[in-house]
Amino acid sequence: MAVRVSVRLTPAVGRVPAGGTVVAVDVLRATSVLTVALAHGAGPIVAAATPDEAMALRACHPGALVCGERDGRRLPGFDLGNSPFEYGPAVGAGRTLVFASTNGSQALRAAVGARRVLPGAFVNATAVLEAVGRDEEIVVICAGKLGDFSLEDAAMAGWLAERLAARGARLDRAAALVRDLAPRDAGDVRRLVQGCAHGRYLRSLGPDYSRDVEFCAGLDTVGRAFVL
Repeated sequence: MAVRVSVRLTPAVGRVPAGGTVVAVDVLRATSVLTVALAHGAGPIVAAATPDEAMALRACHPGALVCGERDGRRLPGFDLGNSPFEYGPAVGAGRTLVFASTNGSQALRAAVGARRVLPGAFVNATAVLEAVGRDEEIVVICAGKLGDFSLEDAAMAGWLAERLAARGARLDRAAALVRDLAPRDAGDVRRLVQGCAHGRYLRSLGPDYSRDVEFCAGLDTVGRAFVL
């Protein structure tokens, strides 16, 4: 049976087929950050819709770290923000992360009902491709930006769609559309992520945020994919 690939350009578009595999994508920065956190031994991940919900969930998960941001910045009372450089092995290893980012958490929550959910980003793109490539039903959920389209997430979805189609997968209309946005190589990825609207916004916040964008613009710097 041919692999079927569908893309949701925002978390609110469409339902996830029961039993399907979801790749949740928020390149800047949530799924890049979670990939780093999981690579350093953190987990499980609990996605919260709002900061208030995140703080309430802390009581249900003793020892959990409350993480996330609004407008790109860490929130008062949160343990960690949304920078990959905050999630080293000495920080989150063995710890539950209650994660409440503006957009990425919504993509994770939209995956309810999926058989498997993987955070995907350019930093571990090939590992995600290999992890899902033989599944029959793959849904890529783009976090977008406040319910709207975001170029970097759609381009990551297109990168996956392009390579899955080359292996014989059938693409839905949205997947075929974003296929045309797929970066060709690591240089294309870097230029796209640094030049997109949210990349420019984050870079305007200062050098630490510019470093985050640079990291998230790397292709295949993390050689593993993770199931949440």
